[in-house]
Amino acid sequence: GTTITTTSNHWMMAWTGLEINTLAIIPLISKSHHPRAIEAAIKYFLVQAAASALLLFSSMINAWLSGQWDIAQMTHPAPCLLMTTAIAMKLGLVPFHFWFPEVLQGTSLITALLLSTLMKLPPLTLLLLTSHSLNPTLLTIMAVSSTALGGWMGLNQTQTRKILAFSSISHLGWMAAILLYYPKLTLLTFYLYTMMTTTVFLALNTTKTLNLKTMMIAWTKAPMLNTTLMLTLLSLAGLPPLTGFLPKWLILQELTSQELTPLATTIAMLSLLGLFFYLRLAYHSTITLPPNSTTHMNQWHTNNPASTII
Repeated sequence: GTTITTTSNHWMMAWTGLEINTLAIIPLISKSHHPRAIEAAIKYFLVQAAASALLLFSSMINAWLSGQWDIAQMTHPAPCLLMTTAIAMKLGLVPFHFWFPEVLQGTSLITALLLSTLMKLPPLTLLLLTSHSLNPTLLTIMAVSSTALGGWMGLNQTQTRKILAFSSISHLGWMAAILLYYPKLTLLTFYLYTMMTTTVFLALNTTKTLNLKTMMIAWTKAPMLNTTLMLTLLSLAGLPPLTGFLPKWLILQELTSQELTPLATTIAMLSLLGLFFYLRLAYHSTITLPPNSTTHMNQWHTNNPASTII
């Protein structure tokens, strides 16, 4: 599905790829048969179906007005606005973000990883292909509000999947902010974000960490892995010596050179909100040692049979 969408020039083929993607991920979301997983799958299906219908509608209006189905030939403002709205729904940009944390919370960590990374690629590709004809005001408002909301809502969370969902929304805000001015930089940001998020999700999956409470005792299972997790979280936050700082630095530099200093300042300030909860995660994962009482000592036990030491 991803390959069909990313390589197509025709709107119908792009829509087909998106539909295949949606139908393929739904069994993965609902495979645990837990009521919350089923609820997440239904929420995901409804949102994606509505967004796909809107996308198809916008491409049909565009074909009606311009006489062609080529993705790069989005010329009229009305279908452009509809298409941007549809893709914002697919990506989970504000104000269409409500489904994303809920769906991630209802799935396993590996499926949440797929939803945060691979499933974002096809809609983002469509935005890149049509970047020259998008509405700058709409996209900038969505970008700033996504960065703000991703930071604010993440502050109050204790569930790691929800924190990573709001982190994803915040990063999408950064990508949307630079999309019109330097599309290649959006792609670079997405690639680096994918690498770092994959590391975080796989580390959390290895230690079976679903909230901050279990994160505090995860260091007993894998100290080195938790140290790597701390560095990756700080990288996601965008602290200077680490990789995550690179896309943010380049985006701020490009926005300033385009004389959009107020926008650059706003999103830089709003990323400090994200920095707070990343620091809290990093602090919980490595720096804090839990009270070593008997309730936590079972984490030290290996799966070996009865011990020889009496």
